Order: sequence, then C-alpha cells, then structure tokens
Amino acid sequence: MIILGIDPSLTSTGLAVVDTEDRLVVDVQTVLSKGGKSDSIEQRLDRIRRISAHVMTVGFRADLVVIEQPAYSRTAGHMHDRSGLWWFLVNSALGSQRIVVEVAPTTRARYATGRGNAGKDEVLLAVAKRYPHVDVTNNNEADALVLAAMGADHLGAPLVDLPAAHRAALDGVQWPTPGRAA
Repeated sequence: MIILGIDPSLTSTGLAVVDTEDRLVVDVQTVLSKGGKSDSIEQRLDRIRRISAHVMTVGFRADLVVIEQPAYSRTAGHMHDRSGLWWFLVNSALGSQRIVVEVAPTTRARYATGRGNAGKDEVLLAVAKRYPHVDVTNNNEADALVLAAMGADHLGAPLVDLPAAHRAALDGVQWPTPGRAA
C-alpha cells in the first residue's frame, strides 16, 4: 500500500510517500509556491490548483492520504485561501478514489515526539533522529513524513520502533471503518 502524507501550505507544502510493503520512504519533497497580496481571485485559485495538481502527481499511486488538519488557532496569513487549498486537496484525493484521513497538528506532534504541544522544530529534530536515512530538509517535509508514518503504523507496517507514548497518538485519529479501510 502507498501512503501520501501532506502538510498543506500556500508557500511550502510538505509531501512524503511511503510504501508499506517494503516499509520504505519513497519520496519526501516540498511544493513551493508564491503569491502576492494584490493577486486577483483568478490568480489565487490558479495557485491552489497548481499546488493541488503537483501534490496529486506526486501521490498518483497513493491508496491512503493522511493530511494535517488546519490549525484552527492560527488566524494570520490568508486563512481563507489556506482553507481553500485544504479542501481542494481533499476533494482531489477523494475524487481519485483515495481514502483520506485527517490528523490534528497536536496528534502529529505527539506521534513524533511523545508530546502534543511540541513545536515544529522539535518534530523536525525527532524526525532527523528517527529517520536518519531520509533526506528531510524542512519542518513541512518532517510533518508530512510523520503523517505518512502514522498511516503505515496504523496499517501494521511501522517505519521505525516508537515508544508506546508516541504510538498512543494513533488512537486520536479517526481511521476508516473496516469496510472502507485502507
């Protein structure tokens, strides 16, 4: 089974692709995008479409998509467009018959570090220690890798051994029902 982890962002979406059969991280990358405050509605929509198309191209073989939920406590910086990107990604994945699971930022942090309130740099450091063979270059890629790893772990193919406190984060995710399970 192929899992796509997505940490959505208007400027630098993190992606990670994992193959559970080989317990292998296939790809980790960032989708970079720029926009401006004076962009028209058409330009803003085109940006969201381009990001989404790139994500779906990278994850074209994915069976399961694990995407980070929006951080509802964060209100700065184009919140409306970020929400639009999130829904566009979910719509694209579901429209391509992929199973989509959303993970709260605190649950992702807990899986990575054992603490739900860990910052992005702490998650990046934990990822660098646990996955030294994977070239992760930024926080967004680290978050995406954690999301994909959570999916693999849920499916019984953990990428690394984790303490029970970390793995307990899996219980905080609404995984698909068995009839629709990955």
